[in-house]
Amino acid sequence: MIVDPGAVALGVLGCGAAGLLVPALIRRVPEPVPEPVPEPAPEPAAETALDPVAGPVADPEPEADRPRPTYAAVADRPRLALRCAAVGAVAGGLVGWSVGLAWPLLFLLPLVPVGVALAVVDLHTRLLPTVVVWPTFGGVVLLGAASALLSGEPDDLVRGLLGAVGVFVFFYVLWWVHPAGMGFGDVRLSAVLGFALAYLGWPELLIGVYGGFLAFSVPGLLVAVLRRDRQVLRVAYPFGPFLLGGALAGVVLGGRVWSHLVGG
Repeated sequence: MIVDPGAVALGVLGCGAAGLLVPALIRRVPEPVPEPVPEPAPEPAAETALDPVAGPVADPEPEADRPRPTYAAVADRPRLALRCAAVGAVAGGLVGWSVGLAWPLLFLLPLVPVGVALAVVDLHTRLLPTVVVWPTFGGVVLLGAASALLSGEPDDLVRGLLGAVGVFVFFYVLWWVHPAGMGFGDVRLSAVLGFALAYLGWPELLIGVYGGFLAFSVPGLLVAVLRRDRQVLRVAYPFGPFLLGGALAGVVLGGRVWSHLVGG
């Protein structure tokens, strides 16, 4: 593989600089409204400590008693801008290294700092703001359409839209069946990531989505085994950062891993 240093530099510098603005973005987000909760499906009486798909299961009653910090409080955390800039620079550099100086960077690079902001908010509040996620989806689709037009590859746009719909429906079904396993913000975010990954290719989509679930499930299982404490699996963890990390892995490794698996 030939690395394009210009694409790497663009990713590092552009996403690193945008990462400095993440606290300002978080501070401007309106405070949340309650999420919709579907009628829960009947559950067996036996104890279930682990969601078979999404890993550790939320324990809603204790979490509901904990006050969530405001977005302004999250934005005011010490050295947040520098940490976001560092994460954005690394992620942007990896995207540039993987994609090269190509038109998909038009929507992939702006998605990096927004993804960092969403990960920070979800880590501290276990929420993914609708007022950020849906406009991001619209912007990514518009930039993806521009990318397809400029590159002369309309099939990429169609594949991206199909991926967004397919992944959104998949996550919606998981949420509807077992809403304690993930929040509805994760369902919304899945549409954004589904479009971006599927635009690049089906392998990127499959590896990216699977990687998110794997990254979410494995650490909890390892900690439970090491501590010999099944209650660890009942601790609620935000899913959004793992989805975003899995998506980055899909962009960087999806095509390579898939080629290795199929012997290409």
